[in-house]
Amino acid sequence: MMVSKRQVVGLGEVLWDVFDDRKLFGGAPANFACHAASLGAEAHILSAVGHDALGDEALAWLQQRSLSVLGIERDRLHPTGSVRIQLDAAGRPTYTFASDVAWDHLECSSYWLQVANQTDAVCFGTLAQRSETSRRAISQFLERVPKGCLRVFDVNLRQSFYSPEIIRDSLSRSDVLKLNDEELPILADALGIDVGGAGSRGPISKPSTTDAETLKILDAIATAYDLNCVALTLGSEGSLVWLEGDWDRQPTPSNVEVMDTVGAGDAFSAALIMGLLHGDPLPALHRRAARIAAYVCTQRGAVPPLPSELID
Repeated sequence: MMVSKRQVVGLGEVLWDVFDDRKLFGGAPANFACHAASLGAEAHILSAVGHDALGDEALAWLQQRSLSVLGIERDRLHPTGSVRIQLDAAGRPTYTFASDVAWDHLECSSYWLQVANQTDAVCFGTLAQRSETSRRAISQFLERVPKGCLRVFDVNLRQSFYSPEIIRDSLSRSDVLKLNDEELPILADALGIDVGGAGSRGPISKPSTTDAETLKILDAIATAYDLNCVALTLGSEGSLVWLEGDWDRQPTPSNVEVMDTVGAGDAFSAALIMGLLHGDPLPALHRRAARIAAYVCTQRGAVPPLPSELID
């Protein structure tokens, strides 16, 4: 008997990552969906692009990879999104986003609602919520997904395009939280997490895998928002995943020659969620997510083809 594929949605921005020497397809929710498709999902990207050359290229790029573009609207008034990316010596990116682009004007269409009814997991972040219009569309979609759908909040803090209100509201709609070590102190501050004891706020610094304060913060967030899973990526120090009361740590795979880290977190999220949907044991799904993220770091761009040994 044939088993139907899991329906996975990337909800938010589609854009072009513009480097000094090239431009590459990107957008965190779109990257997530592309990687989920590589890992066996039936993936949908719900977003918008302009009626322009970059929009044509984005749709053609997806169609060449057999990914559906039915959920991507064409906006005649606003251009396709783009982000200027500069890499430091370690391959870590700095982002500058174009303003007032197509994905700032998302609408929850009848097609989106049709997809929502069949969704097993949906990933969204803060960036596409920088406009009230798109924030409302994302909220409407999340309200229509079935009970049991994994709602994944991949924080994805960029520039100043977030607020404590957006963070709290997004968490209240989520089952899974994914963030990185740079985002954790910002999140803790936005949520008013008390880490000092006796009612006092202590300084919150960048965490490490052995930091008891880090575990305390993550536990407080998971408890406050009734989350099923929390994933924290720590760059060269590996990653930490909490799943329904159990913790698992994974080191960064050895001998990783970093080209750039763009999209590595999105690949991690996709592998993590596919593992959760398939009911894989925590150590196994976490180990696979770490390996896939590490591989993406060795390639240019956010969505390189994954080798067969990482897919099977």
